[in-house]
Parts: sequence; C-alpha cells; structure tokens
Amino acid sequence: MTDHLTLDEQLCFPLYAASRAMTAVYRPLLERLGLTYPQYLVMLALWERDDRSVGDLCAALALDSGTLSPLLKRLAAAGLIERNRSAADERRVDIQLTDRGRALRAEARGIPGCMVEATGLSADDAATLRDILRRMTESLTSHPIERK
Repeated sequence: MTDHLTLDEQLCFPLYAASRAMTAVYRPLLERLGLTYPQYLVMLALWERDDRSVGDLCAALALDSGTLSPLLKRLAAAGLIERNRSAADERRVDIQLTDRGRALRAEARGIPGCMVEATGLSADDAATLRDILRRMTESLTSHPIERK
C-alpha cells in the first residue's frame, strides 16, 4: 500500500522545489537588469501591453493590490514606469513604461531562452509543461476544496 503522506507522493513539493530553483536561476540574470523576479513579471506584463491600470496588472499577474503596489513604487523610483491617476476615473491608477523601461526590454531578450535551456527541457516539453501548469492553476483557483 502506498503512503500518500510522503514527500515523494506529493505534487506540491516538486512544484515548490522547481519554483525555488527557477527563481534562483533567474536571480543573476535579473540582477544585471536591476530587477527582482516579481518586478520582472510586472515588466513582462507591461512589455506585452503598455498603459495598464493597476487592477488590470493585478488580474494579469494574479496578485492583489497590496502586493503589487510596493513593486510599482520601486519600479517608478527606478525610472522604469510612471504611475498616473486616470483622467476618466480618479480612483484608477494607470501604469505606463518610461523610455528607460521600454529600452530595458531589449536587454531582457535573451532571458527566456536562457531559462528554457537551464530547465533541460526541449522547447516542446517546456510548452507542454507550461500548458499543464496553466490548466492546473485554473482548476485550483476555480474549484477550491472546501474545508470539512
């Protein structure tokens, strides 16, 4: 009989260990850009589509505003983004890349390839894993298990 309460039987532990290992490999690549991993995620979202509201960024990054706001403040202090109140709705804060923030994209171009190489996975396997993880995340966030 299999003991399901061992580390080897858990799905969560290899995900946790892989996430920590991946972040550790990112660290020196991002230090060259002056970014932390969470800041890099914000920049990726803005490089994908500039001029986004804080709420839109929260949704894109699956973060709450309390977590995202300090990241945005540090990126603004570094001169990579600007935060402006929306003219249409004063409650909304819009985020735009600065020229420096847009230019940083060119310096970051090689990072995704380095990371795929570091995983030891083929490009196809990496894409398959990414799709599986997206499906898993969607399932976990839309069908939480109720406590008994």
